[in-house]
Amino acid sequence: VQLQASGGGLVQAGGPLRLSCAASGFTLDDHAIAWFRQAPGKEREGVSCSSSDGVTYYSDSVMGRFIISRDNSKNTVHLQMNSLKPEDTAVYYCAYSSAGPCVSSRRRGITSYDGMDYWGKGTLVTVSS
Repeated sequence: VQLQASGGGLVQAGGPLRLSCAASGFTLDDHAIAWFRQAPGKEREGVSCSSSDGVTYYSDSVMGRFIISRDNSKNTVHLQMNSLKPEDTAVYYCAYSSAGPCVSSRRRGITSYDGMDYWGKGTLVTVSS
């Protein structure tokens, strides 16, 4: 099993960026896939999750700006990030669950998606003001 995140980089505030998460060793169709991020000195935050049945979830901080989508033909999940803000600066990770549904939780004001079984290496997103 392998998840490879890509697409990070430096972008100006207000600009877009698209991240991709390519999966190998398994088929995405039957699994929940989520994006997380972690900024220096902060806890990891669940950004978005895509359930196998097509239901999508977003944290409050990215709702209306980010869009998660699947390309099952390429076994890839994308995260389209629009209207980026400096506070979106973080390392972004994708993860998968052996289960189909996303399980969203919120602890101490931070969104997470529980039950992730495998994590890929992250890609750094830096948003300049």
